[in-house]
Amino acid sequence: MCLLLGLPQVHIASAQADDPDEQFAPSASVLDDPLIRYQAKRGLDLLYNMRFDRAATLFNLVDQRYPEHPIGPFLTALNTWWEILLDLSDESLDEDFFNAMQEVIDRSDRMLDADSESFDAKFFKGAALGFRGRHRSNRGQWYRAARDGQRALSYVLSIAEHKDENIDFGFGQGIYEYFVEAMPEQYPVIRPLMVFFPSGNKENGLEILQRISDDGYYTQTEATYFLLQIFHDFEQDYEQSLYYANKLVDRHPQNPFFRAYKGRVHARWGRWTNVQDTFGNILQRYQENEPGYTDGIAEQALFYLGRAHVARRSFDEALERFHQLEALSSRHEHDTNFRVMGRLYQGIAYDGLGERETAKRRYQEVLEMDDHANAHELAKRYLDRPYQ
Repeated sequence: MCLLLGLPQVHIASAQADDPDEQFAPSASVLDDPLIRYQAKRGLDLLYNMRFDRAATLFNLVDQRYPEHPIGPFLTALNTWWEILLDLSDESLDEDFFNAMQEVIDRSDRMLDADSESFDAKFFKGAALGFRGRHRSNRGQWYRAARDGQRALSYVLSIAEHKDENIDFGFGQGIYEYFVEAMPEQYPVIRPLMVFFPSGNKENGLEILQRISDDGYYTQTEATYFLLQIFHDFEQDYEQSLYYANKLVDRHPQNPFFRAYKGRVHARWGRWTNVQDTFGNILQRYQENEPGYTDGIAEQALFYLGRAHVARRSFDEALERFHQLEALSSRHEHDTNFRVMGRLYQGIAYDGLGERETAKRRYQEVLEMDDHANAHELAKRYLDRPYQ
C-alpha cells in the first residue's frame, strides 16, 4: 500500500537559534533535538535538490549522534529512495534500500521492547513499513506491499492523533485515506486484499494532503508530490496536476524528477510545444552532467521529444530521437518501459513515412519484448492496420 510518513514540523529558525552542541535529554524525542532538526532539514533540502552525497554526510552525523535510534538509517534509506526514483528500471539500489528500512524496523522494535509507547519507535517503524510497501508495489509485489501497509496502519493512525498539535503528523493518514479507496479502483487485482483494511475517504485524504502541501514543513514536498501523482494518475485532472508540478519545480529547481513529471503532464494534455521545451531543457542538463540527470531521465526525455515530433508529423526528427533512445537504453539487460515504447514508436514513425515493411518489423519486434504500457496490443493493432 502507498503509505508514507514524514518528519514533523519544526521551524528551522528555532533550530539555528539553539546551541547545536548542547546536551540533549536522552528521554526526549530526537525529533525535539535542535541539532537533529537542523541537520535533518538541511539534509532533506539537499536530497530534494539531488545533492545526495552532501545529504548523506549530514544524515551520517545524525546517526552518529543517535547510533541506536532508527532516524539514521531512515534518512539514509530516504536518500537511496530518491536515487531509485530517478530510474525505476534500475534495481541495483533496491537491496540497499530494503536493508536500510529493515534496520529502521529492527531498531524501532528494540525501542518498543523497552517502551511499548515510544513515540519515536512508532513513528519511524510506521514510516519504514510505509516506504517499503510503497516500493514493493513499484515492483509489482502486491501481497507483500499490502502486508506492509497493514502492519504500518496502526502506527500511522496513532501518529495522526497528534495532527492537531502538528499538521505534518496527519501525512500518513492523508495518504491512507485516499489510497485505500483509490487503489482497488485503479488496480482491481488487489481488491481481495482490501478486506483486511479499514475503509477510507478520498476527499478527506485530499484535504489533509492539501493542507500539508500548503502549510507543512518537513513533509510539505512529499505531500505535494503525492498530490501530483493523485491528480495525474488517478483523478486525471491535468490542470491540478500542472499546478502541483509547477509548485515542486519552483521549490526544487534542481530536481529532474519533478521537472520530468511536469513534462509528462503536458504530454497527457497534448501540449507538445511545452513538452519539447521541458524535455529539451532536461536533455541539455543531462548533456551538461548536472547532478541527478541520469541516463534514466535522459531516456524519458528522448522518448517524449520523439513523441512530440510524431504529434507534429515530423517523422524523420522523431526517428532520430527514438534511435538515440535505443542506443541509450541498450545498457539494460531487460526490456524497460521506454525501450519497448521507443521501439513501438519507431514503427509509428516509419508508418508515417510510408515505410510499411520497416514499420511492421518494428511492431513484430515489440511483440517479442516484455509488454509495457499496453505495447503488445498497440503493436498488434498497427500490424493489422497502419498507424494514421
